Amino acid sequence: MKSNKPSSGTSKPPSNSSARVNKSPKQQRKNQERHTPKDVDYKQSPAANATKKQSGDPKASAKPVKKSENPQGSAQGERIQKVLARGGVGSRREIERWIDEGRLKLNGEPVKLGDRLKAGDYLQLNERVVHWEKFAIQPTRVLLYHKPTGEVVTRRDPEGRPVVFTQLPSLTTARWISVGRLDINTSGLLLITNNGELANKLMHPSTQVQREYAVRILGEVSDATLERLKEGVELEDGKAKFDEIHFFGGEGANKWYNVIVSEGRNRLVRRLWESQEVVVSRLMRVRYGPVVLPERLKTCTFYELTDKELDLLFEFAGLERNEPVAVKVEPETRRVQNPRKR
Repeated sequence: MKSNKPSSGTSKPPSNSSARVNKSPKQQRKNQERHTPKDVDYKQSPAANATKKQSGDPKASAKPVKKSENPQGSAQGERIQKVLARGGVGSRREIERWIDEGRLKLNGEPVKLGDRLKAGDYLQLNERVVHWEKFAIQPTRVLLYHKPTGEVVTRRDPEGRPVVFTQLPSLTTARWISVGRLDINTSGLLLITNNGELANKLMHPSTQVQREYAVRILGEVSDATLERLKEGVELEDGKAKFDEIHFFGGEGANKWYNVIVSEGRNRLVRRLWESQEVVVSRLMRVRYGPVVLPERLKTCTFYELTDKELDLLFEFAGLERNEPVAVKVEPETRRVQNPRKR
């Protein structure tokens, strides 16, 4: 990485700034005219200037470029569903449904599809104020958190159990959103992001993102049982199955399997094994979509994806990454501050 510091011996001492600032307006205009090329008209678009140079016609004219002609100008604002989706309030499709149902109001009036949010606008959802300003465009961040057993994926727990979100770095203009959940007895990979649209896309059933788990079970499992689990079994909330099952080793009473599912139903992996009267003694998520839990990532630590890794994740989710890029040093594995002892 190149340093921004000037090398010793070559840098010049700063000149007297007052000598530059105190020039008279007349002197400043003369300097500007002296350094401005005569054949470039800065009131015209770059394309017009290029045409003028090529043709040699000094009188060639072009329509001036107006800032108001930019449809993406900041004065236009952003679509309401885009802003709220970015903040994790809901997916764009859900928010569009809320608009049709009249659940959103903008400055006291029902929101219509196509309405945009501008500075100072007053937004309500179900008659409650939405502080949408904190969902301003910001660089997407994604953390790979190695969740231990005993932590719950929630913001507040009435039973006082340790929660995942208190273990993460603080954000100033947004909030962390977990991509799916892991129950209190399940450890492993948990994706956490500040981009609500990305989180919704990765969790939506239509995306069918694969989740891979390492499972330790007690006792032997017959081939017939494994075949039933791959073909599908009936659970209380519908039929479910493992996409793949691979024996991973083990000695004695404990055996390890790697299983893959494409659904995010609550406790799905445990319930599938339990439907065949198989006892799961340990469960750990090792992959979510294209993201694999790094072997060196210990429990209660997180790793932040680089810009290149974020580009790949956006591409996988089918989203365009049209946002400012965060300027930061190379990411590193960090341990959370004051981790709870276990």
